[in-house]
Amino acid sequence: MLWNPGTYIEKTIIGKKGVFTVDRYVYFFNLATDLQFHYMANVFISHRIKDKQQAEALATEIRDANHTVWLDSWEIGIGDSIISKMNEGLEGSTYLILCYSEAGVMAPWISQEWMTSLARKLNGENIKILPALLTGGKPPAILADIRYADLVADWSKGIADLLRAIR
Repeated sequence: MLWNPGTYIEKTIIGKKGVFTVDRYVYFFNLATDLQFHYMANVFISHRIKDKQQAEALATEIRDANHTVWLDSWEIGIGDSIISKMNEGLEGSTYLILCYSEAGVMAPWISQEWMTSLARKLNGENIKILPALLTGGKPPAILADIRYADLVADWSKGIADLLRAIR
């Protein structure tokens, strides 16, 4: 597709030389060969409070890749309904990153998050659970067959694996 002279566009795009925002008139370039529009996913980070520091580092990496990230410490403010905010985050997410923890994943809040997402997936909704070994631990039996990103063994590779899975 060739843009017409004087076409005004305003988009965040990934070009051959990195991510940039276009906010100007564009003259004759080929969209198919010069630019690629970047899909921005809604990603919910499910973690144990004990792993808050690592979860925030993970969320920052995902956000820096231009995805919308829901992280409890970023989204729930003083006076907010915790359940209402969590519900909004879960309903709007297309990916749930389930952070495996040395502390386990069967505590009430984290269990509710991933079990709700699993139920949505089994009911045909558009959500994908992406397990990530954040501080250790093992998956619950029902998720044991799902490959996980290993952030403990190699943080950079684990992040790259997660970003490839978010399409």
